[in-house]
Amino acid sequence: MSSLKRTMLCAGLMAAPCIAAAQNLDLNIPGGSDELRSELKDAMSLYALVDSGEATPQGLIAAAQTDYRRIVAALYDGGRFSPVVSIKVDGREAAGISPFEAPVSITTIVIDVDPGPRFRFGRADIAPLAEGTAIPGTFQTGARAGTAPIREAADAGVTGWRSVGHAKARLSKQQIIADHPNRELDVQLGLTPGPRLRFGDVVVTGNEKIRRTRVREIAGIPQGDLFDPEEITQAERRLRQTGVFSSVAIAEAETPGSDGTLDLNVQLAEQKPRRFGFGAEVSTQEGGKISAFWLHRNLFQGAERLRVEGEVSRIGTDADEMDYSLNLTYGRPATFTPDTEFYLTAGIEQLNEPGFSSNQANVSAGLSHRFSDQLNASFGLGYRYIDTKDAFGEREFQLLTANFGATYDTRNVSLNPTGGFYLSATATPFLGLDETESGLRFTSDARAYFGFGTDDRFVLAGRAQIGSVWGPSLEDTVPDYLFYSGGGGTVRGQPYQSLGVTADNGEFTGGQSFAALSAELRASVRENIGLVGFYDAGMITEESGFAGDSDWHAGAGFGLRYNTGIGPIRVDIATPVTGDGAGTDYEIYIGIGQAF
Repeated sequence: MSSLKRTMLCAGLMAAPCIAAAQNLDLNIPGGSDELRSELKDAMSLYALVDSGEATPQGLIAAAQTDYRRIVAALYDGGRFSPVVSIKVDGREAAGISPFEAPVSITTIVIDVDPGPRFRFGRADIAPLAEGTAIPGTFQTGARAGTAPIREAADAGVTGWRSVGHAKARLSKQQIIADHPNRELDVQLGLTPGPRLRFGDVVVTGNEKIRRTRVREIAGIPQGDLFDPEEITQAERRLRQTGVFSSVAIAEAETPGSDGTLDLNVQLAEQKPRRFGFGAEVSTQEGGKISAFWLHRNLFQGAERLRVEGEVSRIGTDADEMDYSLNLTYGRPATFTPDTEFYLTAGIEQLNEPGFSSNQANVSAGLSHRFSDQLNASFGLGYRYIDTKDAFGEREFQLLTANFGATYDTRNVSLNPTGGFYLSATATPFLGLDETESGLRFTSDARAYFGFGTDDRFVLAGRAQIGSVWGPSLEDTVPDYLFYSGGGGTVRGQPYQSLGVTADNGEFTGGQSFAALSAELRASVRENIGLVGFYDAGMITEESGFAGDSDWHAGAGFGLRYNTGIGPIRVDIATPVTGDGAGTDYEIYIGIGQAF
């Protein structure tokens, strides 16, 4: 009979209208700071449930009973180890209310928290430690106690052993004693390193089209070498960067082999190999632009990429002034080493710039190598054919090129950095064929960022660009190897590529040397809104090494930033600082990401 009554009661509770859930949540923390109140609210499920608008009496009782543990855990995390917590639902302690006896309605829930005093570490021991292991300074005698420093110390100890080959190191002992009279927490942590292990077999699962041998080559896990967790991290990164996989995970075997090796299981899920896309843009200066691409991510079942892309720009201008390009790019990861990629490119292009027009064809092949998270370098050989018309008439150029490039990047966020710096340099020696002269072209781009204020609310950003061509005379230099200044990439406020040099025949062309400086002050005014003030200056000289006649111009302005998940949307308005249009003419620039 009692069973039947219980069943009927449950059914009645489920069928009862879920109305009149608590409208009042009252959190009382005598002597507690606003920061502590905020931390406890974030930890509690009651506030989240009420804010969701889906609170029921049964749900509120369950959440209140869960929140005892949540509140205590949050206080322990902050070093308070003698709290007293009371949660009363319309005057009744929530811990004593059965979910099957929840009232039909709840008016008020009162949470009283006496957080108690903060504790400090009286004893903070962890042993044994691998040589060179650094334990966080938050875990030491006299430091503010808390569960987070204990966890961090244990993690650091285990990580230290794993980094020297002890893959199965673990926390095997923990003794934690709260000394309430002295408000101290005595902690002893014991670690068991386990044996030193070497990498064993690499078992690949989940692959469909890509060959297992190529997966192992790309992952680059050194079988037989001493275990190193960083090798696993880098292997996962290499596999993800191919673009072939939607999911990559490398799991360690639970039990080492009898020969002192540890097998790894590479678990993969492949994406669809083919992809295509298109885009369209409109510019008040350059007309419309449409582009499209087709991509194959796994051309020969070895993560080889083939990308074909085309673009038509300056739509709306005269047909003779429109730009066209068609490019093919092939890439093969893990060539020679796991971090070296082979590339092959080929393309044709019709280009109309302020100083010249040309029809071009090019092909190149080379290698790019990743030395570290910050340093990348590349080398390639190529051939270029250019049929051009510029200030010096109609001409043809043929070049054999060698391209050396390197990038060093320590920025904390690439699209919206608040710290670090970026440095890139490219050197291109070229050998002229037929009547084309030989020489060297060099360019460099350096950027630095300094954040200050609360949460880096303000950021000072600076940029310096230089470039020069050595070898041929001005009139014998390939037109697109010459330099111009003006526009979004150099000097905002000045018209696109408006600064060059005047040749002896009175025609406008580019110069053999270029330098530009940019400075910005960025300020966050709201969570997603930022303002920017900037000043840009650029210089062009006629001859190599910044010799010969020169000229410079500058621009300044301000901008608005709206932060999104993929970077800030940028809107800049700028005016010339030099020239006849200073203070009257203006240019508008819109894009995603900071200007530099």
